[in-house]
Formats: sequence, C-alpha cells, structure tokens
Amino acid sequence: MDDTRIEDDDKDALAGLSTIPLRKIQSHSQQLRANSTPQKRHNKVRKHSLDEAQVPDCFEDHQQQYYNDSSDDDFFPYSSSSTTTASSGTPVFGGGGNTNDYLSQRMDRGLCMEDGQDESRQLQALPEFIGSGGTNGIFKVPVRAPVHPGRPPCLELRPHPLRETQVGKFLRNIACTETQLWAGQECGIRVWDFDRAYDPGYGLGGSGGRVRRGDEDAAPFHESVNTSPTMCVMVDSGNRVVWTGHKDGKIRSWKMDQPLDDNPFKEGLSWQAHRGPVLSMVLTSHGDLWSGAEGGIIKIWPWESIEKSLSLKAEERHMAALLVERSFVDLRSQVSVNGVCSISSQDIKCLLSDNVRAKVWSAGPMSFSLWDARTRELLKVFNVDGQMENRVDMSAVQQDQAVEDEMKVKFVSPSKKEKSQGTSFLQRSRNAIMGAADAVRRVATKGTSAFVEDVKRTEALVLAADGMIWSGCTNGLLVQWDGNGNRMQEFNFHPCAVQCFCTYGARVYVGYVSGVVQVLDLEGNLVAGWVAHNSPVIKLAVGAGYVFSLATHGGIRGWHITSPGPLDSVIRSELGGKELKYTKRDHVRILVGTWNVGQGRASNDSLMSWLGSAVSDVGIVVVGLQEVEMGAGFLAMSAAKETVGLEGSSVGQWWLDTIGKALDESGTFERMGSRQLAGLLISLWVKKDLRPFVGDIDAGAVPCGFGRAIGNKGGVGLRIRVYDRIVCFVNCHLAAHLEAVNRRNADFDHIYRNMVFSRSSNLLNNAAGMVPYLFLFCSLVFSAYLFWLLYSSGFSFALSVAAGVTTSAQVLRAANAAAGGNSEEPKPELSEADMVVFLGDFNYRLFGISYDEARDFVSQRCFDWLREKDQLRAEMQSGKVFQGMREALIRFPPTYKFEKHQAGLAGYDSGEKKRIPAWCDRIIYRDNRATSATNSSLECPVVSSILQYEACMDVTDSDHKPVRCIFNVRIAHGDKSVRRQEFGRIYRSNEKIRSILEGLSYIPETTVSTNNIVLQNQESTIVRITNKYAKDTVIYKIMCEGQSTVKEDGETPELRPRGGFGLPRWLEVTPAAGIIYPEEFVEVSVSHKDFHTLEEYVDGIPQNWWSEDTRDKEVFLVINVCGSCSTHSYNHRVRVRHCYSGKSIRIDSKSNHSRKYQGGLIHRSDLRQLSTLTDAIDDSQHIKTPQEARSKTPSKNHPRS
Repeated sequence: MDDTRIEDDDKDALAGLSTIPLRKIQSHSQQLRANSTPQKRHNKVRKHSLDEAQVPDCFEDHQQQYYNDSSDDDFFPYSSSSTTTASSGTPVFGGGGNTNDYLSQRMDRGLCMEDGQDESRQLQALPEFIGSGGTNGIFKVPVRAPVHPGRPPCLELRPHPLRETQVGKFLRNIACTETQLWAGQECGIRVWDFDRAYDPGYGLGGSGGRVRRGDEDAAPFHESVNTSPTMCVMVDSGNRVVWTGHKDGKIRSWKMDQPLDDNPFKEGLSWQAHRGPVLSMVLTSHGDLWSGAEGGIIKIWPWESIEKSLSLKAEERHMAALLVERSFVDLRSQVSVNGVCSISSQDIKCLLSDNVRAKVWSAGPMSFSLWDARTRELLKVFNVDGQMENRVDMSAVQQDQAVEDEMKVKFVSPSKKEKSQGTSFLQRSRNAIMGAADAVRRVATKGTSAFVEDVKRTEALVLAADGMIWSGCTNGLLVQWDGNGNRMQEFNFHPCAVQCFCTYGARVYVGYVSGVVQVLDLEGNLVAGWVAHNSPVIKLAVGAGYVFSLATHGGIRGWHITSPGPLDSVIRSELGGKELKYTKRDHVRILVGTWNVGQGRASNDSLMSWLGSAVSDVGIVVVGLQEVEMGAGFLAMSAAKETVGLEGSSVGQWWLDTIGKALDESGTFERMGSRQLAGLLISLWVKKDLRPFVGDIDAGAVPCGFGRAIGNKGGVGLRIRVYDRIVCFVNCHLAAHLEAVNRRNADFDHIYRNMVFSRSSNLLNNAAGMVPYLFLFCSLVFSAYLFWLLYSSGFSFALSVAAGVTTSAQVLRAANAAAGGNSEEPKPELSEADMVVFLGDFNYRLFGISYDEARDFVSQRCFDWLREKDQLRAEMQSGKVFQGMREALIRFPPTYKFEKHQAGLAGYDSGEKKRIPAWCDRIIYRDNRATSATNSSLECPVVSSILQYEACMDVTDSDHKPVRCIFNVRIAHGDKSVRRQEFGRIYRSNEKIRSILEGLSYIPETTVSTNNIVLQNQESTIVRITNKYAKDTVIYKIMCEGQSTVKEDGETPELRPRGGFGLPRWLEVTPAAGIIYPEEFVEVSVSHKDFHTLEEYVDGIPQNWWSEDTRDKEVFLVINVCGSCSTHSYNHRVRVRHCYSGKSIRIDSKSNHSRKYQGGLIHRSDLRQLSTLTDAIDDSQHIKTPQEARSKTPSKNHPRS
C-alpha cells in the first residue's frame, strides 16, 4: 500500500470558510504553556441545533467542503484493491477513481445509528490517521521474514500447537537416541524416527484418524498407550531401552527397536519406585539406576536386579517388578542418624552422573550432595554458593508450621496496652498492609520450593566434556564447578531463569525461560544466542546432527550443531527463495467495542444496538469496559485479590454473561477468555467455525492509579494466536481531567512497557485456597479495609505499599530482572506482536475551545475542525503517545459527556460543570506495516483495514457512548508441513550443504597404547591416548561394551552390557572422558578394585539377592573419539581381563526388623598372568566403525578432579 499523506491540497476549498480559520495542530503540552485560557474562534456564536437533534440544512450546502477538509489531517487512506492513489498524491477511493462516489458513500449517517445501513458502505476501507514515532525503539514494527533473520533456520519437527489442543497431553521432556527422538507427555510417550523427520504431517484425522488438533503439521510420530504424566526421560543405549519416570511414582522401560505401527506401543518392565512423582533419573558410570523424588528421597536400583527382571518373559511381569522393587537402596536412610538426615529434604531437582570420576551429583533448589557412584558413599554436601553444609533439615510439616507461625506473628492483634503505646492508628494500618503483602507474596510462591528472593535456585545441571559441571539458576546465573564440588567461575549472559542444558562437542547449550537459547564454549565465552521459541525452553537434546529444543507449548525445533555458521546462510537463502510454495493466506474480521459504563448496567436493547447488530459477519469479538465497578473499598479489595492471583467480581461476571447472551454464546460464539482489574474488564469471543485456528489466549494487567498499584486507572489485555500470528488487545482507562495530558501519555507508556501476558496462575490460586492459609485472606480483607481508610484520606505514604499490591507476574518478573545483573532492557511483549489494538476511555479532551463552541461544531457536524482541538491527535502527531499507531478518521460526534437516559445529542452535559464534549472513547491499532503494503506476505504477515468506526449514539445507559470498530485483517502464514519438506530437500540435495557436512565428518587421528590388558588384584595400568592431529582437539569417552565370564573350553563368551554401558564394580577407569589438545596425549588409569557385596535382609527376605563374582571375568572397553565439532566418531576396543580364584565366605548376622548389613570375607589366591600389555598398535588393527555422533558431551581440557 502506498500510504500517501494528504497535505495542503484542499486549502483553497477551505479558504471560503473564513468564519472558522485553520489552526495548526501542536502538542497539547505546548498549548497549555501558550494559552492559559481558551480563545474565542467566532465573532458570534451560532445557536445550537443539538436540541433539535437534526442535521442543519447548511450542512448539505457545505458537504463537499466537509469531505475535502484535510489540509492538516495527517491521515492515510487505506490502500487495497479498491483504493488507488493519484499521481498528485491525493487519495482516490474506489476502482473508478471517482472521489465523489466515495464521498457520497461516507455522507452523514445521522446522529444516531440506524438499522439497515448500506452494506457496501460498511465494506469500504476508511481513511486512517497515523501517529509519529513508530520507526524507532520499542514502537518499531517487529521484523518478519520467510526465514527469521534473527536466528538460524530450524527443522520444525513439531510446530507450535495451540495450547487449548494440548490439554492432557503436553510434552514435558525429550531425549535422543541414535535414530529416534523420544518425548514424554502428560499421557504417555511419543517417538519420532529421524529418517522421517522431513516428511509432511498427516493433517487432521490423518493416519487412520489418530492425529488430533495440534499435531496435523507435525512430522510423523508414534504414541504409546496412556500412562501417568511423564516427569523425566533417560536413554540407555547399552540395553536399547528408554527409561521414563512418572507422576504416579512408577519407572517404566520402553524398547528402542520394537516395531512401531499405527497401534499404540506398550511398556516393558515397570515398577513402583516412589510414592510421589519420579522427578529425576540417571544411570551411573557403573550401570545403576538412581531416581530422585520429593522430600529429598534418592533410591538406587542395582543393575543386577534390573538385568534379571528385563530377562523375564512378559507373563512374568509381576515377578519382574517385584524383584526390582525389593532391591532398592534408600540413600537418605543410610545417611540418617536418629531421624536426623545430613542431606537436604528439598525435592530432588536434578541427578547428574559424572562419568569422568564415577560420581553422582544430586541437586535440590538450594543445595547439592555429591556421592561415590561405586561405593554409594556420601562425599560432600554444599550449598549453591559452594559452602560446605552440615544440614539438619526440618520435615515438610515442620516447615509449614514455621511459615504459619510467622504469619500468626504478623497478624496477631496486639494487646490494648500495646495499642496505646508508640504508634498511631495510621502507622499501625500501614504496618498491617505491609505485613499482609509480604506474607501473601511468600505464601503465593511457596509452591515453587522457594520464595521470590531465592533467585539462586538451581534449575539444571550438565557435565561438559572437559569434566566441569555447569549449573543454572533462576536469576540466569551460570556456575562452573569442578569434579569435587568446588565453585570455579560464574557467568551471567541473560537475566531470565535457566531451564535446561545440553552439550555437544566443545559447546554448551543453555535454554532459558524467556525462550532464548545460548551457545557457550567450554571457557564460558558466549558464542551465540537467539530466541528459539516464544515460550520457555524446558528441554534440550542432541541427535542426528541437531540440537532439539522443546518449549512449554509443545513445539520442537531442531538447530544444526554448527549453527550459527555457513550452513545457515545457505539454507536461509534457498528456503527464502521457495516462499511461495509454503505461504498460506487467510483473513478474518474482528469487532472491537469499548464502553465506559459508569458503574451502570446495560439493557439488552443497548447491547444489541452496540454489538448484536454488527456481529453477523465477524469472526472475533473483543469487548472492553471501563468503570464496571468503582469505589474506594472495592478498589482496595481488588488490589488485595490481585496480590494472591485472584481477579474478577460478581458485577464483572454479570457483564460477561449478558454480553454472551447478546452474542448468542451458546450457539454462534465461544468465549475464549477475559481479564478484570478493578473496574476494567476485557473479554474475547470467537465464532465457532474459526475456533480451530484461534488459541493460546493469555491475559495481563497493569494498574496505573494511586502509585501504580490501584486499578481505577490502568490497562487489561488479552493476547491470542490467529492463524499462527500474535494479536493483542489492550483495554485502557487513562488519567482524567483536561490538563492531565502528560499523565495520560505516561500511563500509556507504563502500560505498553509493563504489560506481561500469562496464563492464570493455578499455583497462586491454589496457594490462596489452601486451608492452612484461610486466615491469611481474612487478615488481608481487614488490611484492605484499612487501605480503604488510607485511600480515602489520600495519604502519600501509601505509595510505599504499591510494591505489595501488584500482580504476581510482575513481582516475579521484577525479581528476575533485578537479580539478573544484566543491564539490557527486555523488549515489551506488546512490541513483539503482529497486531496490537488499544481500546478504551483514553480521556483525551478537546483543548483551546469552549463548551459553546464545541456544541456549535457538533450541531453543524464540523468534525474536521473539532479534530484540530483533539488532544490525542495532537500528541500522536508529535510522537508522544501511541507512536506509529493508526486510527480511522473520526466521523461521529464526541462520546463524552452525556446525561444518562437522555436521548440524542441534547444529552450533552448541561450541568454546572458543563464539561466540554470530547472523543474520550477510542480504538487505535498497529499491524505489521512498516512501509506501504497492499497485501499480506511472510515479510508483512498482518495487514489490516478499518471497515467501520462509529459510536452508538442511541445508547443512554451511561455518561459515555459505546464505540465499535470492525477490522478486516489479512494474515499470511507458513504451511509448516510443506516448509519442512522443502527444508529437507535443501538439506539433502544442496551441493554446498553436502560439502559442509563432509567437512564435519572428519575425525582427528588418534592412537591407543594397547588393546589388551590383564589385571591382578588391586593392580592398575595406564592407557595412553594420543591426538596426532595438529589443528583440532579430540573428545574421548570410555564405555564398557559388556562383561563376560571366561570359559575354559575356548567358547566365545557372551557380552552382557550394563546400564548405559556402565563399568562393572570391580573396575575403575579414570578419567573416563575428557579432551586431548592437538599433538598431546592423556593417560587413563585402569584399575581393579575390591568390591564386597552386602546382602541386606528384612524379616529374612533378601533385599539385594545378587552377589557379583569377579572371577575369570573380562570386559571390552570402547574408547570413542571424535573432533570438537565432528558429526562422526571412531571406536578403539580394549580388552581388560581379570583372573581371580578364591572362595566367598558369608558371615551371617542376626536379622531383625531393623536394617542389618551382612558382609563377606574373600580369600585370595595367586593369580596367573595370561598375557602382557602390548605396545602401541597401528590404527589399521582397530575396528573402524564410523557412525553418527550420539548425544555426547564435548570437552576442551584434560579432565579435572
């Protein structure tokens, strides 16, 4: 669209209207300084014709002049297929270019709206006025493109599904094998095969009706039978199974290689592991499975019992589960003495296996415990600051009692004697409010395991290839630890909470709650970062050459392991050139209405006149109300309810129900959501046939009244996705009074910058509703009453309470921003939307004009001259408010102020104050147009026009008239299924990409000093791994391919791998992973260790029925090596043999109901050496099996201990 501005083309036509000379518009703030009193514009004031409520005859005579009066109107005609622009710059409306045709269509509609309006007139796009200042800063239109220019091109494995389609099946975890991606969801497991990652989706009802809404564009996948919600997922490549922990306390196994078809696949081995949810799991370097749960519970499931159970047949499943359930080792009980435990009772947030040193890290929100993976001994307990702890934790019941006691102290009434001493009533009232706000904030956040001030809570752990451990905190802090739990360094590159980690090669990937993914090197330097999703990144996993990210909405994207790099440029160029193949276009009409109801209630006729008569051809209806309910007491109570995450009122509910009836909510429309803040209310309805394409509704509120804490002024907003585009609606009530222009501007700026959208917080609602804290709410009500007293008195000290009476989302966001230590200002959420609509009572008045003059202009319908005096128009033109936004040219009378229940324009305020009529009630918007654009595209995906903008002058239920606006919105969006196909074709066939991938398959040359080791008891040997390449580091990892018993008859032994390719307990390999610099080597110690099995009995039943025999055993170690960014790896195999002869003598001890340990005494005999260590062997003797790189951790230095 060629947005041609009309400048001074019609000044000649206006010259004849000398009775009303033109005045240049300027900012009202300047006008106030220049003119202390309004100046008369006429020598003689004409008689008002408003009382007659009819159009004067002189209007017909000046009709042409009225429509051409645009000399100072900075308005832009909306250019569409029916709108062109003449070469002179004057807008020409209509296909025939006849301005008079358009003007005749836009002739006077009468002072009141009538039924049966001409349909063609409603379909015509209206001229628009555009404010200044929309090209810079936070008001700049967000950048859109076929391939996002601000991040690497990604594989959209599962496009963002609408949240409403995912109820009961949200994805919560992902993990990758060599050939598959496994995802844990709220009702089971999903599996994607990488060889079908680029295939198109099935569409709705595809694959035999199995595909549901939200998955129609996802790559083909398979689902399991329904289970309890999946809490964690872990891959066991050694035994080709995937382990999952669930909310019902069960651990389940799933075979990787089982045939998958259209039928849901079933679990294998499963058992009841915990009473509550299984929060985390890990396979240690010795193959045992550790699981963590609530209350700091850690259980070990020995691999011997799991192996035995996995070998049983399906019909023996109950026996298999029983064998595992009885074999566990409770670590918490082992470190407890007389009921006092030396480790934290906080929930186990993360479990991490340090395979370099054979240790296990357990992380709670505020502390760590370090364990020996082989002996299961507790090595160290320390807090998030690295300080050693000797903990004696209270139980959860004791903690709850402590919080309750604290709140009782805050709210208990003092004695009469105490009341009479020291402080005044107002001071005590203030203290009560402050105490209430503080306690409520703490209770509201208690469910997150910590209070708001605990910004250093640990959220994620990862082991890097150099042996360093990284932890991420809620304030965005990244902490680097050595293998002994010593805090080494800390970094802060982002102010938001860390959610997850993963590593590949020499890189560490970090996912944040803001949706950002960052890439760091092993030294902690920031390599790159981008916004991966528009919601928190909750899991990262590596597979098939991609780093996959999972967002809370369930979308999965794959980022190539080289990103950012030259491969991205090739894909971006090629994929952008195929835009037309995957572009889809749709359009929708949106009805937006605003009304200041003045604490009244509307009749059904009024609602039908305002909304019901205009909804026949619209798909979305948005209604904003102001002053639904007011009064100091109500405002104070509303602020108190907002503090605990509660909102709404009975009056607000009445309005929602009544509007719903007017819209035929039960048949035609469906209510999607609403948000109330004191007297502000916004609600949204969607036509049912459009419902599949609209969702993800979020709400937000920003108070602006009384210290930015009370909702008598402020804004409430709703955000939705329409055809995969973000549209925001904000209902505002700005500061009142003629002179408060700057305050209104500041209110808008405050709302724009601080509007944060989120789902209603179940956490806060649950916290407010818990029985132990009901007394808290009662205390809060009392505090609200005191607040009302203070509010009525207008004491300034109440401003200090503002921090305590704000929404929980703002509290948490502010805490994160303050603790982040990062100076970068986050971009407002409204600035990232594709379309933003502001509606409401903006309270901008007419300046420099008297009451009589204003009524005189209205009587003659000279709205063009009245627009000269519009404060909002002047402020927008000077770029001080609503920067870069658009409004249709106003062609209706001012909507304020009227006497209630007086029909016609004679109802304008005629009382003592005689408030000057004003256009207080407005609807303003912006879309994706930064330049002239006629149609939507992936570069400019949302292009809107206004078909109708008018006031309902026949409605008399309030001192304001309701206003409505109908938008015609054109939306361009990508077909994610087709786009993924094109992405796959480019990735597989492009020669440049093929050349880049071939370079990534290079593996640096390495040698191993031996391939055969024989150990005697407690003997050690050294294996040297040398990196012969001079340009790249080598990352190595040592695993145990399996263990077997040596047979005397020479028969080939059968290798039995342990969990996760773990080592047997009699063998120690350190360091088992790390990096080797160019032309350097690392020495790995391979040692035999004594291990005496302890059998535990309770009532004569063996709890650990297995006993490991180390005689005549041998294992095959696999030394896997790759480059720092290689996509392929290389395996060296080393045989380790240990000969042992002896007799195990069991020493029994008396068993009782308490836990007893029984040890074994082992006699040793001489060992016969079967072979000697060999010298360094040539590379040709090794097994060369290059394969796709698994999800391994990268490394950079020699492992540190």
